[in-house]
Amino acid sequence: MDLNQKEKDMLKGKYGVGVANAMKILVGIGDAFYAERMVEVSRVHISLSNQEGDLWFANKLVEEGARCCKIATVNPAFNKEYFENVCTFTEQELKVFEDTMSAYRKIGVVPTFQCTPYFVNNVPGFKEIVAFAATGASCFVNSVCGARTNRESSQSALCSAVTGLTPLYGFLLDENRKADTLVEVEAEVKEDFDYQLLGYCLPKKIYTGVPVFHGLSHRPSSEALMNLSTQLNVHGVIPMFHVVGVTPEAATLEDALQGEKPKRKVSITKADLDEARKTLSHGEGKIDFVVMGCPHLTIQQIKDIAAMLEGKKLKSELWIFTSCLNKELSKRMGLADIIEGAGGRIVEDSCVDQPIWAHLEGKKGLTESPKCAYYVSRRKMKLIVRSIPDCVNAAIKGEVN
Repeated sequence: MDLNQKEKDMLKGKYGVGVANAMKILVGIGDAFYAERMVEVSRVHISLSNQEGDLWFANKLVEEGARCCKIATVNPAFNKEYFENVCTFTEQELKVFEDTMSAYRKIGVVPTFQCTPYFVNNVPGFKEIVAFAATGASCFVNSVCGARTNRESSQSALCSAVTGLTPLYGFLLDENRKADTLVEVEAEVKEDFDYQLLGYCLPKKIYTGVPVFHGLSHRPSSEALMNLSTQLNVHGVIPMFHVVGVTPEAATLEDALQGEKPKRKVSITKADLDEARKTLSHGEGKIDFVVMGCPHLTIQQIKDIAAMLEGKKLKSELWIFTSCLNKELSKRMGLADIIEGAGGRIVEDSCVDQPIWAHLEGKKGLTESPKCAYYVSRRKMKLIVRSIPDCVNAAIKGEVN
């Protein structure tokens, strides 16, 4: 790679051992992808995981004196104070959690503990070069914001936060952002939940690539685009997408394709969505719990849930995951009083993919998110996937039809 003098000094250790090691990793990535040079990033998002591998790496950089020189937000952890009265943690789980919080605090991240940073606190602009980990977040900022990031790991993103740099390759380059797959949407895709199904369907036809969606009958909401960004990367590897007339690099189909013909064409039909719905939504009878918020629910979604719960009492547990900002807003708007008065819980800064569910192992529940169902299956829970209204109604009745 062609490094400037400051970058060479970083690599040689002039700015400290931690910066040198972070730079060494980024140069190695750049060499692997034939990047010619480094470019500056303006912001970073790190997908910390409360796992020992991530913790070891963060601690190593901290001990070597590394500190973030760019704004760097982080993914959810688990809200220890909230869950300590609900769950039993092992000594090792608590140690990893506490050590993780300590390491990331020392290295200088912004502790948002949020998986949708692109809505608040870390919102990149059009063509802004960033380093975002978390596949749903990186896909959203590439596609919907029109910013530029590769699918970073938590480690490479942390290295970018420490150095302020990333190798120039992949989705930072114009030519790699053009659509290579034309997706003709022949089904009616209207509700936000339909975009969960759309994101679930497409990777079964194309595992990877840059799709452009053409023929959508309704303009998607922010929540719909969030759902699509997330679900495209549960069973597939789709770093960005275009929606004609909606996303910033697809004012027209020709713009999305950069004037070229697509390499392949696929269609999404009503039968495809029906099959996805059948696969994900199969199940009925009594349920023990409902868990929603993978990714974190928006304040609009929380408002919709509160409207459905006003004056009601729940017969099953209801867990809603969201950001600390949306939790505070829900209190100010009176939504938390309604949801908690019905027996539900709004949890900030936490995630379904954490060791907090021992009391639900082996039980049956509902979620609005296929990604959530994928994660918790590893924790011995069975989840049926339905829309948010269906999930709320099931929690009220204690059963699903």
